[in-house]
Amino acid sequence: MDQAEKPIIRTGRKFEQVLEGAREIFMRDGFEGASVDDIARAAGVSKATLYSYFPDKRLLFMEVAQTECNRQANESMDLVDRHAPVRQVLEFGARRMVQILTSDFSQQMFRVCVAESERFPELGRKFYESGPATGRRHIMDYLKEAAQRGEVAIEDIELAADQFMELCKADLFVKMVFGIRNSFTPVEIDRVVMGAVDTFMARYGA
Repeated sequence: MDQAEKPIIRTGRKFEQVLEGAREIFMRDGFEGASVDDIARAAGVSKATLYSYFPDKRLLFMEVAQTECNRQANESMDLVDRHAPVRQVLEFGARRMVQILTSDFSQQMFRVCVAESERFPELGRKFYESGPATGRRHIMDYLKEAAQRGEVAIEDIELAADQFMELCKADLFVKMVFGIRNSFTPVEIDRVVMGAVDTFMARYGA
């Protein structure tokens, strides 16, 4: 069996320590530059302990990415009132999406996945499944509910969800990816958020 196919042991008191140490080092050094020695040191565990949880560095990277993406997605869902007026829900969703897209973690993970995609295509696939794909599913679920209540008029829910996500990337995301900017003012973020909601509602508002 390939190392990357072995099951991950998610029990034990040091599991969270390993994840937190790995997150710190991956954020600092990227996937290729991160050494097992540095991760073990940051986690406060031995290399033997680290390998008992993650026999392959790719597995560890994917677990860090998936854990963080799931945390962000679940946190967003806990905070939003899905029965509030549709424009209010979409504004909240757009603002959270912009915060996530422009966070240091998301930017680092995106760059690592792009850089390593040729050698380790499973990295990009796992990151997409736990990050963008999860967010897309949440948006689709909400839009279906809103459509059933007559708050939006949407025939192609999947396309509408994709369009909303792309609207939330306008101007900001590409500038961060290419290193032109590393932060934005509240006014700049508000411009993109409100523009995304206004454009989406102009197309799909009931």
